[in-house]
Amino acid sequence: MDQLALACVLVSAVMHASWNILLKTAGDPLRTATFGMLTASAVLIPGALAGWFLLGQPPIPVEGWVLGIVSGVVEVAYFVFLAAAYRRGDLSVVSPLARGSAPLLIVVVGVGLLGERLAPASVVGIGVLLAGLLTIQRPWRLLRGTHAAHRGAAGFALLTGLMIATYTSIDRVGSQLMAPWLYVAILWGVGAGGLAIVGWLRPRVAQGVFAMPPMPFDVRKAVVGGLMTLGAYLLVLFALSRAEVALVGPLRESSVLLTTAWGILRLREAVGRREIALRLTGSLMVLVGVLVLAIAG
Repeated sequence: MDQLALACVLVSAVMHASWNILLKTAGDPLRTATFGMLTASAVLIPGALAGWFLLGQPPIPVEGWVLGIVSGVVEVAYFVFLAAAYRRGDLSVVSPLARGSAPLLIVVVGVGLLGERLAPASVVGIGVLLAGLLTIQRPWRLLRGTHAAHRGAAGFALLTGLMIATYTSIDRVGSQLMAPWLYVAILWGVGAGGLAIVGWLRPRVAQGVFAMPPMPFDVRKAVVGGLMTLGAYLLVLFALSRAEVALVGPLRESSVLLTTAWGILRLREAVGRREIALRLTGSLMVLVGVLVLAIAG
């Protein structure tokens, strides 16, 4: 990976961690995400259209439109699942589970469906990654009936990881078919519109996962967070246009250490030294696991 792509990914990781912190602390995570996406779209789409006209209206490949639309739909599912996880669980648990499970799922698809073979180092990386996820969540506690409140959060965090793996793979292709800023304008518009529709339907559903009653949310945090996640996404897409997804995706997950530390130190999510040590150690193992997978790949 060249130095510019590496710098973009690392800055994106910091911005992404900050967005997740805002999403968790702003109040209603789904409304925060929706307002943030709409705000970012209001900035991005006019700028993208102006740039497109100034460049002489270059043709946009049909494949680019399709991938951008599909990625936008996946982005809606990502925010819905992430918001559901944050409504039910801690930042220091949800974030590493979601971000850490994504590269693991990519490997599972590659081995199970595509018949790829893993290098010995990749097997080590998977083992460290799995150990880190188990250290954070410790699912045996749920089986014993303890910490049952986090059961739903863990499930939605894993669904979030599945969406991350999906849109990362799609965006790797889409960002190479056209300018990254133009591609993201398509998917961002679809994502913002989709979230607005979800928000409109939400009060009309009597019960269910996404029908939890709306909560007040911090508009300022939503605006700042929306612009921040847009910047992070553009940086990642630019990096994807210059480097392999197997390198960009895992390196971006370094944000899990920041979100875990913030959840523990500022939000006081972990009680006792043992719990603090386990969550920090598990997040560090997740990061080491994804980095090993990136290097081995």
